[in-house]
Amino acid sequence: MKNEIKLLDCTLRDGGYINDWEFGTSTILCVFDRLVNAGVDAIEIGFLDERRPYDPNRTIQPDTACYDKIFSGCDKGNAMVVAMIDYGTCGIEHIGPCEDSFIDGIRIIFKKPKMKAAIDFARQVKEKGYKVFLQMVSITSYSDRDILDLVDMVNEVEPYALSMVDTYGLMHKEEMFHYFHLLERNLKSTIGIGYHSHNNFQLGYSNEVEMLRKVKNRSVVVDGTMYGMGKSAGNAPLELLAMYLNENYDGHYVIDQILEVIEVNILPIYKEHYWGYSLLFFLAASNDCHPNYISYLLEKHTLSVKAINDIASSICKEKRLDFDKSYIEQLYTQYQQKTVSEGPGMEGLSRALSGRQILLLGPGTSLQTQEKIIEEYIEKDHPVIMSVNCIPQNIKPDYVFISNAKRFSQMYRAFSGLNGQCKIIATSNVSSVDKPFDFVLSYEDLRDENTVIEDNAFIMIRKALTMMKIGEVMLAGFDGYSAKGGNNYFDKYMDFKADYARLQQVNEAVKDKLAVMQHGICMNFLTKSLYKE
Repeated sequence: MKNEIKLLDCTLRDGGYINDWEFGTSTILCVFDRLVNAGVDAIEIGFLDERRPYDPNRTIQPDTACYDKIFSGCDKGNAMVVAMIDYGTCGIEHIGPCEDSFIDGIRIIFKKPKMKAAIDFARQVKEKGYKVFLQMVSITSYSDRDILDLVDMVNEVEPYALSMVDTYGLMHKEEMFHYFHLLERNLKSTIGIGYHSHNNFQLGYSNEVEMLRKVKNRSVVVDGTMYGMGKSAGNAPLELLAMYLNENYDGHYVIDQILEVIEVNILPIYKEHYWGYSLLFFLAASNDCHPNYISYLLEKHTLSVKAINDIASSICKEKRLDFDKSYIEQLYTQYQQKTVSEGPGMEGLSRALSGRQILLLGPGTSLQTQEKIIEEYIEKDHPVIMSVNCIPQNIKPDYVFISNAKRFSQMYRAFSGLNGQCKIIATSNVSSVDKPFDFVLSYEDLRDENTVIEDNAFIMIRKALTMMKIGEVMLAGFDGYSAKGGNNYFDKYMDFKADYARLQQVNEAVKDKLAVMQHGICMNFLTKSLYKE
């Protein structure tokens, strides 16, 4: 049997994760016609999902009849037209006979626990006359035994192709070869092998090229999207695959037609909704876990990359590829609660501060705009100066309080400018680098029960000072968070670009907490603050 390579474009389907499949009717038809003219062998026009209503501007439709309406009058040329079903989202009753449909083939994606039911469904789809593609979601979750069991069932149905789907871009070349050879040696020769890659490790294109070099006497389907458009880190770029096939396998693809679509239709979407390689998707892939776990941890803005890796690596195998928010919240809290046994704690710090007047410095812009007021106070009253998760540029602190591992990494170099004359107070979730911290306070003792401000540094140091029975504290630089577009920090590099709607919730939560905590310690604002009544 001669090798037969099919280049399949899934921009209108996989790319739809970026824009909720709302390309607009004109763009949908333009993209389709360009791909036909480019000579692409198979074009995936979207999802079949009975939960969605008919919308001619989208490439996700409830039944095959909707696509018949959208593409009415279009010339398929030599292209095979396919649609995808995520098994369980579209019943067989929503699929019309192939002979009456614009669609030639249906790709069925399924996770390992549903493989038997998905194959039974594929048999029904095939009986309606369609070419059937079976797509193994998250192939890295399959053991060799799982794959062999699946192949036995697939051989009975004899679909058009069985595809490896590297959903989270976890595979390196060696792993891909392992799965490919399992399929090649055990699938019937009449069944094609497909590969759908993602680009978390920047290997989507290269892995597909490597697979093509291993093919012998077998039809293969390689997936790509224009400009790599797709969820998470994106897909193998179709234009690169087409170019490679032209140069090495006598391909017939018209690259200019693909580039025209990229320039006119895809780049405007890219500029509005970025996809591609990123730290988030690298961390997800390197820890073999769902990207939402990493998103959750990054959005905390409290963790170093090392800490994120530590937490992600502790996710149990059964939970890795299916996001569980309550589970990752639990792991995050457990990590932050860990105790670091280094240096004296609350008791030692209490003795050091006893009877002293204290000035707390926050990271707000008022440290600069009201600098004269602060300098006059320091010159007059000679307080102990303690900065919170920051090191001011023109004021030398006696103590720095650190509750955020990311802030510690950010400030690390600045500590050298203090010439060892500043003592470090850290909560137990922050790890030191080269020498122990001067004081370590229990993160759990200072954590707030309100999840909006559970690790807010201002509230944590406020609690600590109350526990140490400090009677009065002056405050500067605790401005609160301004509206979107405003400056929240005296140093622009401290801004982690957090969700401004959430920051307004933080303002209110801090203000409410201070009202509750007003007894026991007197806190006077030296500079402007949104936390004032």
